[in-house]
Amino acid sequence: MQALVIVAHGSHLNPDASTPTYDHADTIRSAGVFDEVRTAFWKEEPSFREVLRTLESEEVYVVPLFISEGYFTEEVIPRELRLEGWDLDEWDSDGTSATHATFEATDVGKTVHYCGPVGTHDAMSEVIVRRAETVTGDDDVGDGFALAVVGHGTERNENSAKAVHLHADKIAKTGRFEEVKALFMDEDPEVDDVTDFFETTDIIVVPLFIADGYHTQEDIPEDMGLTDDHRTGWETPAAVDDHRIWYAGAVGTEALMAEVVLERAADAGAAVETAIRDIDRRTKPSANIGAGD
Repeated sequence: MQALVIVAHGSHLNPDASTPTYDHADTIRSAGVFDEVRTAFWKEEPSFREVLRTLESEEVYVVPLFISEGYFTEEVIPRELRLEGWDLDEWDSDGTSATHATFEATDVGKTVHYCGPVGTHDAMSEVIVRRAETVTGDDDVGDGFALAVVGHGTERNENSAKAVHLHADKIAKTGRFEEVKALFMDEDPEVDDVTDFFETTDIIVVPLFIADGYHTQEDIPEDMGLTDDHRTGWETPAAVDDHRIWYAGAVGTEALMAEVVLERAADAGAAVETAIRDIDRRTKPSANIGAGD
């Protein structure tokens, strides 16, 4: 038997923080490629420490639903899962290139394939683009549009910005959008001045966050000038300084994120290719619109 465990931060304060984790777990569970699919959290139950004990499977794929490599993926999660022989050198990572490593959790008698975070996987670039398609309702969006990939940015973890630049650069190289830039909340270039960085009239803004919360639903919309008070909401697109801002909200809420979780597991040896293709098909905006007609 094989199991998948999606581990995420969660929150004691924001009830929506865990919603994307549950949604992606449900999507993967419905695909039927794992005998068991579980979720675990740092700030909610079940905890990282206890989740392996809830499984019957002896082989487990653990995928962190985090944006960047850092404290949680390199210290907290391996420690709480009690991965025997964990060594950061196993990653051999430059801050965005961690893939997977296999360890024994001998206290529960399981083999754990521990994967890198979803946020640094190449497939995340596709989710960002899909988020742009979803907010505009256009599968072919790109011509006449700019794209801003927004991260938190912090001096405490330089890898936080690396993940944002990684995907912004990759998407820019495709030539699909008129302009692509990486912007941040807490470092330059700041998202507050989003219209200063683009000549293109229509700008799609995609925050590289796992869940919608204080930053994505309050700080960023107000800082960009979409609204004076987040509680009153904002238009999509919203007119700001002779530009139209298409604000997409947290990338982690995009249904295609379930595919990235599976891609991480596939890299570690899980046979999930059929499920990946199925999720890609089912989560296309055009497919969703057609299903409701």
